[in-house]
Amino acid sequence: MNRQIYVNLPVRDLERSKTFFAALGYSFNPQFTDEKAACLEIGENIYAMLLTEPFFAGFTGKPLADARKSTEVIICLSCESRDEVDAQVKKAWAAGGTVPRSAVDHGFMYQHGFEDPDGHVWELAYMDMNSFPSTPA
Repeated sequence: MNRQIYVNLPVRDLERSKTFFAALGYSFNPQFTDEKAACLEIGENIYAMLLTEPFFAGFTGKPLADARKSTEVIICLSCESRDEVDAQVKKAWAAGGTVPRSAVDHGFMYQHGFEDPDGHVWELAYMDMNSFPSTPA
């Protein structure tokens, strides 16, 4: 069995969130999407459930964090190239996201990211395995 991952994120405005991620080129699984939730398809077996705040609150007894004021999670997605990293950040910016910091180049790894309209942090990374530092035997 291939495992799946579903990252659940509270959102204030579900339609705004769907529009934002659609502008980045993502789609939604209609089978798990309604007026309270949207199943964002990120990759094979990787999903983010965008849940309205009241619906999300029903799954926990804890208060919800405001991701615009504190960081509860950093979601990191791999990319196939530096260009893809930069293109996704540009799309996020154009769609209404924020870009809180500059790209970072570690030589073997290139990172950049954005915050979605609810403040969730999305990190994008390209790793050039040919440039990865080797470890001593």
